[in-house]
Amino acid sequence: MLCAMKLSPWPMIATLFRIFIVPVIVVLMLYKPNAWPLICGILFIIASLTDWLDGYLARKLNSVSVAGKFLDPIADKVLVSSVLILFVSMQMIEALAVLILINRDVIIGGVRSIAASQGQVIDAGIIGKWKTTIQMIAIPSLFFGQSLSFLPFQEVGYWGLWLSVALSLYSAGQYIMRWRNS
Repeated sequence: MLCAMKLSPWPMIATLFRIFIVPVIVVLMLYKPNAWPLICGILFIIASLTDWLDGYLARKLNSVSVAGKFLDPIADKVLVSSVLILFVSMQMIEALAVLILINRDVIIGGVRSIAASQGQVIDAGIIGKWKTTIQMIAIPSLFFGQSLSFLPFQEVGYWGLWLSVALSLYSAGQYIMRWRNS
């Protein structure tokens, strides 16, 4: 008789933390209490680190799950897109950058769904991982640029975001080519 292996809850807790921290960041961005940019930047960094942590824990504890594979990219998109949309409303970045990033993610999600229905798995490539890493640097930099203006955080964040847009488009092409060639 086969017994089901019990998975550790820690990877899923890390993923869910990333989702649950989004409303806190959004409320701080909307109501702007004292030191909101610094607090939001720190919370975003902590949430970003859980993206690495959940994957590390899932592999280390042998707790890779279907739910985790499904929720991890959703948690990333919810975190990043929520903040970027609010940055647009605060006129900190252009809407075009955010539209490209969000629409690319929707398209790639669709491609991955079609591939999955055909029994194919298209994992993130190295360019997509670099895009995410640059976003995880650019977004806190935009936050910190609001309160630490004596350092070039705003410029790093702004141009980093546009670099992530370029990498996003390139990696989208890679996803589509891998799907078509498989």
